[in-house]
Amino acid sequence: MFRRSVFISKSSARNVFASQSRFASTKTLRQALEEVIPAKQAQLKALKAEHGQAVLGDVKVEHLIGGMRGLKSMLWEASVLDPLEGIRFHGMTIPDCQRELPAAPEGKEIIAESMLWLLLTGKVPTEAETRQLSRELAEKGELPAYVEKLIDSLPTTLHPMTQLGMGVAALNHDSAFAAAYEKGIKKSEYWTYALEDSINLIARLPALAARIFRNVYNPGTPIAGINKELDLVGNYVNMLGYGGNHDLTEYLRLYISLHGDHEGGNASAHTAREILASCMDVVQANACLKDLVGSTLSDPYLSYAAALYALAGPLHGLANQEVLRWQLNMRKELGDNITHEHIKEFLWRTLKSGQVVPGYGHGVLRNPDPRFTALQEFCDTRPELLADPIIQLVKKTYDVAPDVLKEHGKTKNPYPNVDAASGCVLHHYGITQFKYYTVIFGVSRALGALTQFVWSRALGLPIERPKSLSMDAIEKLVKA
Repeated sequence: MFRRSVFISKSSARNVFASQSRFASTKTLRQALEEVIPAKQAQLKALKAEHGQAVLGDVKVEHLIGGMRGLKSMLWEASVLDPLEGIRFHGMTIPDCQRELPAAPEGKEIIAESMLWLLLTGKVPTEAETRQLSRELAEKGELPAYVEKLIDSLPTTLHPMTQLGMGVAALNHDSAFAAAYEKGIKKSEYWTYALEDSINLIARLPALAARIFRNVYNPGTPIAGINKELDLVGNYVNMLGYGGNHDLTEYLRLYISLHGDHEGGNASAHTAREILASCMDVVQANACLKDLVGSTLSDPYLSYAAALYALAGPLHGLANQEVLRWQLNMRKELGDNITHEHIKEFLWRTLKSGQVVPGYGHGVLRNPDPRFTALQEFCDTRPELLADPIIQLVKKTYDVAPDVLKEHGKTKNPYPNVDAASGCVLHHYGITQFKYYTVIFGVSRALGALTQFVWSRALGLPIERPKSLSMDAIEKLVKA
């Protein structure tokens, strides 16, 4: 509670300063980027000239056949994932972000706009800059009629993530980047159109995601209009039909901000970047596919649609619903009075059956995920969450699981990741539709994936084209 009171005090002071000293000269996000980009371009040029031949690591056969795990081979500006410290956004830890990034006027948690500003510029926005960005996103948030018609025509049995990807791809109809490229523009101008498309897409994602939710789960019910005085997530929650739930709004603000980026090697982020460069007419698993597509000079809509389909895979974006399903099954089997010993026995049964413990382990992290810690702290401040049997089960599992996984000996990281808690809190607040959870993830990850899209164009990064080898070719090289 002390940390939160300090945060409010800093936030209020910053707001007063902004209104008194900077409001008239408050920058737009584009203006802030115009200041930052030249320095980054110079840094990249110097890296090429001075350190182009520096060795960052060895490529081994295990990298080729192991999914390139851990191989240093991508440039990703917004965030770096440290195995021990967790994610840092331009050097800022999650607690740093919670202290420094502006919240909504009536809230305490980070909002998507302040995280987006940080990811794009590397700087903490003022209150006034954050509010200005919120209004810009609200003003651009309405869906075109043709996208509404498309989404409304889809069968309600079609997976929500499939619908989301289709809607995002269809928005390419209005791509400023695609139109400008077709007319012919200088490479130095690519980033300005990439930014325009990216902001428009982020603005429209809540309306698109909410329409899918309505059509699939509450057909026929009205969708709230966009309130230009609200932040992005505040409007999203309203359009989902939960507008009166302040705690859910605060939770989704935190959730979407923390999930906004997770460096570039994950499947969805990587996907988006590479497709950008290879196909102009078309477009982290989440970052990787987006990054891959983006490198082809596809527009942000096609690039992020590809990223969403990478995110939809069971090994990527479905994890939190798998955790929730596993926790609900545990409670169903063990009843209400579950002890630590009961959980330990259930964990061993899971492992001995050849299954993994969902929500534990991470491809990079070797300590508890700081995002999990942040969600746990959110729960700790709300008695109604602490009283929820599933949230209690999450906490008790955390007490037991690391020791069981260490004894089992086959998990490099026996600690929880963010998925160990995220879906369970959504369930508490009444969003019980498991298949929709990845859509919320998709709304959040746009912040980081589209940030990299803009920077890839600003830095003139080339299409990704790694060399592939057959097994025979690998054996020949090794023997030689």
